[in-house]
Amino acid sequence: MTLTLLLTLLLSVLIGLSLGLLGGGGSILTVPILTYVAGLDPKEAIAASLFVVGVTSAFSAITHARNQRVKWRTGLIFGAAGMAGAFGGGLLGGYIPGTVLMIAFALMMVATSVAMIRGRRNKAATRHEGELPVLKVLIEGLVVGLVTGLVGAGGGFLVVPALALLGGMSMPVAVGTSLVVIAMKSFAGLAGYLTTVSLDWVLVGAVTAAAIAGSVLGARLAGRIPEAALRKGFGVFVLIMGVFVLVQELPGAAGVIVGAVAALAAVAAAVCWFAVPRCPIRTAGTTNLT
Repeated sequence: MTLTLLLTLLLSVLIGLSLGLLGGGGSILTVPILTYVAGLDPKEAIAASLFVVGVTSAFSAITHARNQRVKWRTGLIFGAAGMAGAFGGGLLGGYIPGTVLMIAFALMMVATSVAMIRGRRNKAATRHEGELPVLKVLIEGLVVGLVTGLVGAGGGFLVVPALALLGGMSMPVAVGTSLVVIAMKSFAGLAGYLTTVSLDWVLVGAVTAAAIAGSVLGARLAGRIPEAALRKGFGVFVLIMGVFVLVQELPGAAGVIVGAVAALAAVAAAVCWFAVPRCPIRTAGTTNLT
């Protein structure tokens, strides 16, 4: 086993841990790992991530379902609509330059991270974990599915906010339900990509096995971490990865500028958090999501 393959498999455990714990983030990790560590072409990495994340999500969803953390009606309707959008996105993605896809991938990560860190501030939010209206679920599923199929991402890191921020579900239930949606959409997006991309199935299978191992631990931890901490941690994680991908993909000076701005923002946020009593970062999103 080469050092590159070993590192790829070790990092792949984090893919499952992220999915089991957060209900998303799998593609956020999988695409950069397969692109920058395993050395795959961006389109191949995106297609492979759809398989890895789909299988791992389906496996992890079983544990969440046993703990009553899945809303099946919402998940299946959202997933069915998402499959249609994901297949179309997968077909379209095969004809778009890989760099463009990766930059779009990163920009969506940054935008979503801000929404998760801020949280839902509407105090009149629903206080029960009911099912979302069918029409709303269908529309959101189509849009998120299109994004998922197009860039191999947008599974959990768009589904979880949709369920938690818009649907009023608690984070643990949004996490469990999102895994059902992710599995369905990922396989549909993969079908679209396989019309133009071929994969190294030995590598993909090994990465999937490592990710499943990580998902077992993640699912066990999901119900034991405070909801606010889980949501904010998810948002910060997505933000960091989004900036990393932008720095990698933007040409020369632009990448350096983005990296410098991100570093300054991180320092400013740290100073605010630890030195300012009424820091808006610390108080943002303190309203409960449920």
